Amino acid sequence: MSSPPPPPLADQPRDPAPSIWSYRAQRLWLTPLFRRVVRIGLPSFVLVFGLGLYFADEQSRTAFAANVQELRQSIESRPEFRVNAMAISGASTAVEEDIRAYLGLSFPVSSFDLDLAAMRGRIEALPAVAQAELRIQAGGYLAVNVRERVPVVIWQTREGTVLIDAEGHFVADLATRTLDSPLPLIGGDGADHVVGEALSIHAAAAPLADRLLGLVRIGERRWDVVLQDGRRILLPEEDAAQALDRALGLHDATDILSRDVLRLDLRDADRVSVTLSPQAMEALRQERLRARADPTGERSG
Repeated sequence: MSSPPPPPLADQPRDPAPSIWSYRAQRLWLTPLFRRVVRIGLPSFVLVFGLGLYFADEQSRTAFAANVQELRQSIESRPEFRVNAMAISGASTAVEEDIRAYLGLSFPVSSFDLDLAAMRGRIEALPAVAQAELRIQAGGYLAVNVRERVPVVIWQTREGTVLIDAEGHFVADLATRTLDSPLPLIGGDGADHVVGEALSIHAAAAPLADRLLGLVRIGERRWDVVLQDGRRILLPEEDAAQALDRALGLHDATDILSRDVLRLDLRDADRVSVTLSPQAMEALRQERLRARADPTGERSG
């Protein structure tokens, strides 16, 4: 007998297993690297490729730059970004005028056009300014807070007379500033490097305030105290203020600075030397001649 014919294909059950290509595609999609490439790499490539084609054309680049510039100008010109005025605090009238002239701002101006760090550097470059702080406040105000250098002494140099602060920084020419109160006068090369020492000596010389002219730095090593009548007190390099105290004590005891003394030399800590005026020297010479002519000390007649 012959075997029965096979059933038609339509009547056979389908195999639920995926095909080899479907299986490989599913396995590939489960790979993290492949998913990142498809989700990130491929769109990025398309985007970069499209932008490259667009910007390869010069007209496209020009049009894009013009659109960006127009958008930027429209944003910068908005009222909320506009600065209409500048307010300066902590500065004297003269310094405020210098700051305004030095910055040269023309209001209104966009806040995007203001480089606050550069402006701060320019303001602090002014001799009279020790520190500056700039910020843009609500309402369109550029607030500038300034800390000025405070002059503490007048320094007489070969080039002129200037004001300097406690750290020796130049503040202004004396002719350009009006002082609220008199300041100590110092002179000599290197005097600006030892302002603190000069102030301590000036404080020690307070009993001579009505006769004191100033201090002179000698050889960038020590000080001379100069009185208004030209007398000088020569101070040592070390412990100058203490040496001046000793000179004032000697003056209280002997009134030496009211005599015919041009120089009171305290440079040697073990002794005090004096330089007499020409008139006093001549009187001393005559007195010595008389002493030699009359050894007994008796005067004839």
